[in-house]
Amino acid sequence: MPRAFFVLAAIATAALAGAQTTRRSPVRKPPAVAALQKIVPDLNCPTPLGVGVKTKLAFCEILAGRDPATGMLIRIPAHAGPATLTFDLHNLHLYSEEQVKARRAFARYTATIGVLTMDNTLISRAVVQSEFRTAADFVDRVSGGAGPGGVKAVAPTGVDSITVAIPEGEDRVSLLGEKVTVETRDGTATYSQPGRPIAVVSNVMLEYRPAPPPKAPQRGRGRSGRP
Repeated sequence: MPRAFFVLAAIATAALAGAQTTRRSPVRKPPAVAALQKIVPDLNCPTPLGVGVKTKLAFCEILAGRDPATGMLIRIPAHAGPATLTFDLHNLHLYSEEQVKARRAFARYTATIGVLTMDNTLISRAVVQSEFRTAADFVDRVSGGAGPGGVKAVAPTGVDSITVAIPEGEDRVSLLGEKVTVETRDGTATYSQPGRPIAVVSNVMLEYRPAPPPKAPQRGRGRSGRP
């Protein structure tokens, strides 16, 4: 067989391979991952305690109950992966100047609340334990009362920073009180009656990665077969 035939065949093969190479689809880059966002979420506090005189934080009472719709509701934007909910949890103390002067103002509190989905599924529990002896044990005094300086007699005491992972797909959660145990010089009692103030929440924050926008539906062919 003539040598020229082999040369032509090699050239044709190389040309075909080059054409196939040029027709390869470009490598698609993975979609960019959205950056984490940290926000003060939209929330609904049915029983606001008030605003701190010094901290200017809004304090919300968390009441005992069984229906998530009656709790403190926090809206969760659409998110990819779990969102991180953080808040400060406090106990609630009724101040008495007479008891403080008599050195009988001691109280030890252990409050438990739940973080629930709107179908009453428990995501996590949060607990805060603290002791009160003098006004120095308050986190802050709350404005809007009839006491000296225009403050309320009840105020938050103690603090525990709570972190809860909110599953993907949840767009709202509820903070609902479970029980509070109060130990004083006169004894110990636990309260869990619906409507009873259990704890106080402040400084609610949410960190999440926004979910990608929904894909636009593809335009299909009509029944006639025309594009």
